[in-house]
Amino acid sequence: MNNEQRICRVLAFAMIVGWMWPGATRVLADADDKPTVEEKVVTEVPVHVGKIILATLHDYVTGYGTVEPEPAGNGRPAASAKLTSPSAGVVMETSSEEGRQVKQGDLIFRLDSRAADAAVDVAEKNLARQQQLIATQNTSQKTLLDAEQQMAAARVQQSLLRVESPVSGIVVRFTARAGEAVDTTTVLAEIIDLDRLVATLRIPSVEADRLTTNQPVEISTGRSEATNTLAGEVVFVSPQVDATTDTVLVRASIPPGSSLRPGQFVAARIVCETRTNRLAVPVESVFTTDGASVIAVVEGDKAIQKPVSTGLREGGLVEIKGDGLKEGMTIVTVGAYALPKETKIRVLEK
Repeated sequence: MNNEQRICRVLAFAMIVGWMWPGATRVLADADDKPTVEEKVVTEVPVHVGKIILATLHDYVTGYGTVEPEPAGNGRPAASAKLTSPSAGVVMETSSEEGRQVKQGDLIFRLDSRAADAAVDVAEKNLARQQQLIATQNTSQKTLLDAEQQMAAARVQQSLLRVESPVSGIVVRFTARAGEAVDTTTVLAEIIDLDRLVATLRIPSVEADRLTTNQPVEISTGRSEATNTLAGEVVFVSPQVDATTDTVLVRASIPPGSSLRPGQFVAARIVCETRTNRLAVPVESVFTTDGASVIAVVEGDKAIQKPVSTGLREGGLVEIKGDGLKEGMTIVTVGAYALPKETKIRVLEK
């Protein structure tokens, strides 16, 4: 075997060894088949980096429900009313229609009042006569009192035939028609104050203990949160659990002018805890190794693993705690997973 063949075999063997053991020592030979210097391969991992920052993080309880008129409470009437006829009769006059804005006390419809008007006229005349007779002592106090009571009863009956709106709002349903016979069971009109709406939510019972009134609430219609998130607050937390769904009823206020409609489906996030000035990093920078949470802190051209404990997560950030950590430190974000404890890195531009 000549020198040229021997050199080719050595080079081929070196290539095979290098392919099988990438971290192995390479032996370089010159043309005379003599080893020269040994050289160790250094691993350099490309990574993206970020910073440890101070942030305000929130803990939320999430619930889903529908928009409803505000119920009566705190000395205020309900924000909606379903109007029925107080007695059987015939509708003689209507003063509204669907979509119309009405005020409290406006006439909505009136029943045939001819009999009631006649009864009031008779009662007025009888009362006037009894008042004249009592002045001349030709009647008794009891008879006068009876006449006054008959007059009051007639006027009450007359007033019941005028159905007025008990709330200000929008007429969302109107079925009363002039000349139509009605009874006391049919809803003839419905009025809702759209500036007094609430989100009625169902919250899992295991999370209900964290809720109290006045907690902030973020209400979303499920579309773009940037343009359709409203700020409200918890106004009621039920003391009872629905045994069928294992949920608790919670109501949250909706600001006036929200453009939401009764019956609309909404999602809500109730802020049950706020933590300010907490160290936080991007969630992708925290990974688990040997059962512990770890981040990789950049020191010079190396990534040094630091154990951390994690807390609240929000908006792509996670709260962290750990010895020696402080705001402004550079940490590995993308590429941190499975790095050795001290690895030489090359920072990639974003």
